[in-house]
Amino acid sequence: MFSCSRRVSSLTVWQVRWWMRGWTARSKAEDILEELKRYPFSNSIEDYPDGIVLPIDKPYRWTSADVLRKVKWAACKHFGKKNLKVGHAGTLDPLATGILLVCIGPATKRAEELQRSAKQYIAGVSFGATTASYDLEKEISQRFPLDGVSRESLEEVLPKFIGEQDQIAPLFSAKSVDGVRVYELARQMYKKGLSVEDTGILQANRVNIYDLKLLDWLERPESCGVDDGKGRIRVADISGEENLPTAMIRIDCSKGTYIRALARDLGEALGSGAFLSSLRRTGNGGFDISQSISLDEALALLGQE
Repeated sequence: MFSCSRRVSSLTVWQVRWWMRGWTARSKAEDILEELKRYPFSNSIEDYPDGIVLPIDKPYRWTSADVLRKVKWAACKHFGKKNLKVGHAGTLDPLATGILLVCIGPATKRAEELQRSAKQYIAGVSFGATTASYDLEKEISQRFPLDGVSRESLEEVLPKFIGEQDQIAPLFSAKSVDGVRVYELARQMYKKGLSVEDTGILQANRVNIYDLKLLDWLERPESCGVDDGKGRIRVADISGEENLPTAMIRIDCSKGTYIRALARDLGEALGSGAFLSSLRRTGNGGFDISQSISLDEALALLGQE
């Protein structure tokens, strides 16, 4: 159990980061939450001249905006400021988990700098089918042969995707065209039954993939697409698709790299199709996933029950 005699408010953000890392490794979640309620941030944002950066492990099926709204409400209430600035340093797709850096107060000035930093992801890429969104937000729309798909063939093509390259983002993305979010256009097309592939709406962006490592190859992966109906973000049901081989890949890349687009391109490189069946951001802005805190822990630091 944490036994420091000082309040968390007397520590710098970086000390909180390292303290959380060591503490969470040896404590139960309920004990952590109880202790954080005893040692929240002080009630004055002026005690944090550089602001606060919270490396939150974004929950599955939450949008980044959902997390931001929750933290902003708690921060405004805790610090007693209605117009407190709160932002994040790089959005995460709803069906992804992992590090979402939430910046409070003066730290929002660093959001752009943090967003420019290198990212790391662990991605599950399933072969033999595609979806309109290239993840599980949409149902499987096309199926492809698996003749050229194997662990060996994937290991052979992975090095070809390392380095600077032009990448076309999925149409279901947060990018804008003429001031309109392209996912709004994509959803309109999808509802009308129109193809959202190869539309030419988006131009290629220059991205950099620093490293790719195949961590595991699953010929018959456990089902991962069951929608329990409880969340606002829907998940396609692929529980009967046990025949889709899945690669677990660690990706180190630059800002602006779409892992769903990489999944699409890997499928095409193997003469098949592919989509992203899972995604976890494990590194961002100098923070490692082991240094992240849950949303409940972040709210506890802001004095919320």
